[in-house]
Formats: sequence, C-alpha cells, structure tokens
Amino acid sequence: MGAMSLPEVFTEVCARQPERTAVVCGTRSLTYGELATAARSLAAELVRRGVARGELVGLRVSRSADVPVAVLGITLAGAAYVPLDPQYPADRLRLMVAEAGIRYVVGEPGEHPGMNVQNHVPVWDHAPAPADGLPALNRDDLAYVIYTSGSTGRPKGCVVTHGNVLSLLDGALPLFAVGADDRWALFHSINFDFSVWELWGALATGAAVIVVDADTAVDPEEFLELLIRERVSVLNQVPPVFRVLAETHADAGRPPLPLRYLIFGGDAVDLDVTAAFLAALPEGARPVAVNMYGITETTVHVTFKELDAAALHGSNRSPIGRPLPHLDIVLRDESGAEVPVGEVGEMWVSGGGVAVGYLGREELTAERFVTSGGVRFYRSGDLARRLPDGELQYLGRADRQVKLRGIRIELGEIEAVLRGCTGVRDAVVRLVTDRALGELLAACVVADDGFDAELVRAECGRVLPSPMVPTRYELLPAIPLSTTGKVDRAALPYA
Repeated sequence: MGAMSLPEVFTEVCARQPERTAVVCGTRSLTYGELATAARSLAAELVRRGVARGELVGLRVSRSADVPVAVLGITLAGAAYVPLDPQYPADRLRLMVAEAGIRYVVGEPGEHPGMNVQNHVPVWDHAPAPADGLPALNRDDLAYVIYTSGSTGRPKGCVVTHGNVLSLLDGALPLFAVGADDRWALFHSINFDFSVWELWGALATGAAVIVVDADTAVDPEEFLELLIRERVSVLNQVPPVFRVLAETHADAGRPPLPLRYLIFGGDAVDLDVTAAFLAALPEGARPVAVNMYGITETTVHVTFKELDAAALHGSNRSPIGRPLPHLDIVLRDESGAEVPVGEVGEMWVSGGGVAVGYLGREELTAERFVTSGGVRFYRSGDLARRLPDGELQYLGRADRQVKLRGIRIELGEIEAVLRGCTGVRDAVVRLVTDRALGELLAACVVADDGFDAELVRAECGRVLPSPMVPTRYELLPAIPLSTTGKVDRAALPYA
C-alpha cells in the first residue's frame, strides 16, 4: 500500500472515486466525496478547539453514518479515538476517561454519571475545512485506544498505531479478492476492534460500508433482510452470533444470499454450523468462508484459514491456519522455551501488528509485551498446536483449561461436542464447586423442546472420556453475550 497513515489511504481512494457510495445506513448514504467533506470539517473543528496531535479523544456515537465520519474526523485531526460505550458502568467510564486524559468527546453528549467530560463536539454541521491546517501523520501516530477486560477486573486500554492498522491491511487484504464493487457490513460496535477491519477493509479498497444499526444488530430476522436488501458481499461474524444468524436463515427457508466472503473471528469457529449453512446455499453461490484468529493487542487479525471442504470436515476441529504475512507465531511452554511440532504451547505473536502496549500500565505491558532474541512479542495467553503441515490448531485460552480430579480438560472441546448432541442448539461449560459433590462440570444449554439430559450425557459419553461429560445441565433461553458478541461468562447461572 505504501501509505504512511490511514488518512493518506482514504484520501488516495477518495481522489479516484469521489462519486462512489462510501456509506449506507438505512435510507441515508454518503459518497466518498461527501464523507471526506464531513470528516474534514469535523477534524478542522477539533483542531480549532485545541485538540493536539496524538491526543486521545472520546468517541460516543450510535450505530449510524456518524461512525465513519467521527472515526475519520478524529483521525484526520491527528488524534486517536477512544470508544466510550454509555452502556458501560459509570465507574468503568470514569476510569477510562481519567486514565486516557480525555478532554473532548465526539458524538452524543447524553446523560451518564460516568461521562464527566464537558467538551462535547457534535459529528455534523461544522464550518467547511480550510485547504490546509490538518497535521501530516506517519505510521507511529496513534490511531485508537480500545479498552478490553482485565483479569483483575480493571479494564486495560490497548494502544494501536496507524502503522499497526496499515500492516493489517497490507498483510490481509491481498488474501481476499475484494474491491470497489463490494459492500462490507459494519456489524460490530466501535468498542470492539473487529470494527476496525470492517471499516478500513472497505474504505481502503473503495468499497461501500453498510452500517448495521443497533436494533438490526440484535434482531436476526431484520439483519438477514438487511444482508439481502443491501447486497452485502463481505460479512464478518463472531461465531456465537453467527450461530443465531444461521438458524434464522434456515428458519426463513434458506434464501439465496449475495455474500462473497464470510469471515469469522473473535472466538472459536463452529465448523458444523458453518458447513450446514454453506451446504444449504446453491452451489456456485456460496461465499468463501475464512477463519481469522485474532487479538486486540496484535491489531484485529493474526491468522488466515480458508474453510474449504477439507477443513470443514477434517480432524482439526479448530483450524486457524497460518500467520498473516506481516506476523509470526512461536509456540512456547510456561518457561518460554519453544515447543516442538505437535506439542501444545502458548502463542507468542510478533510483527507489524503488535501494539504499543497498555495505556498507563507499564507493569502489565512489560509482562505481556516481551522481547526475546531481539524480537518483540505479545504473549497471547492462547494455546495452540502446530500440525505437521505447518498449520495451527487453536486449543483455547490457557485460563480456560481446568483440572478436574487431576485431569486437564479443555472446556471448548466439551462445548463443541455438546452442540452436536440431540436437541442442543448452543452450550457453555464451566467448572463449578458443589458443597456435596465437590468440583464438577456444569453445562448451560440452549435446547429444543423435549431436551433429554440423559440422552445428551449418553451421546457425550460416546465421544468424550467420562470425566469430561458434564454432570449438571441448566436450560437457558439464550447464551448471554457481551457487547462484542462473545460469551459473557460472568452472566451465566454458574458464574
């Protein structure tokens, strides 16, 4: 790509096609030229108010055409955006605002006890931007800070540069045959870094961004209709959310879809669900399914694996493929020594996507971002095995491996088996302690009418060793999900 900043990427695309559609949300649309004008006006207003290059600016916008305008405007001003979700608890917002030193928030002022910021800047209706006055940026400038959950309960802000995002685009986009005729769904909240790939993957290739509003994002029937109506060709999904969409698609009679690419990330992929979804579509009109393991700290995506027939029906039940061209993965044991092929190790990721670190958390940054042999790595906390063909098998979080009566168990393996049992639509497994029985495995299950726990136990027992068969079952109407679409384990009955 050769660009030195994200605004440079956008400006080059805009110069080629100012009249092409850049953003669609409901009945509203913006051309690339209109998007550039609005974003530059916002950027000029931020600079006029005193926003400095490298400053962290809060971002509080609804899922609308405001999103690309606000992100671009803050970026063009030389600042970095920090998503501030009003659904977050007040204490969490206060911590984020104070830690990031936020003076300005772009978007909706609203009333929230955690939003103690006086300087709110609307997204729209600013004076036209002058011909100059916006800073020239480079790869080391900050692009955004996204806060993720911390194991101690304190959220941590991951600091990502323009160079990190450009490395992602340079490494990943050539693996897809995408261009200006594509239409990317911006499905995910800006609080989740999957949105970075959705937004910039589209804008960097001159495609249209189809913004999915908040109501449609949680209504699978409406979302399915949007995919068809707006001719979405590139769809990114977290597997727990896609399971619901696939079920909705089946219930609707499996209508043809305009999808060209179906890209998974954020959680372990469901091969059975994906295979059934693809098989139900007409041959020749099936999207290419891709699994992309990723981490916020390494800028959205780390690996690439096309889920062809061999992958969908193979023995590797969690295939994540190989590192993207700009990254490398080394598997290491607890002592930091590299493990041989076939052995389980923690994924240490190096390369152009590795973020700066955690904002104001020098000790934690030093713990997770480490230098070994002159190479800077991010210790992912995720386990994998390198197969003889060089590809990787994802084995879950190191902290999701539990020990039950001396046996080490991967909970994700049990969940995958449960989802294939009679009457089970979805499942999450936890290790819990019962006063009478001691430690045991408990399954939270979304099931059809007539669910039979004994039948499910028997089916699990044909696949899993007896210590891995859940003892207790709790029926739920749905698995609780976080705002990023991942399983909210703290909200489960056995949490």
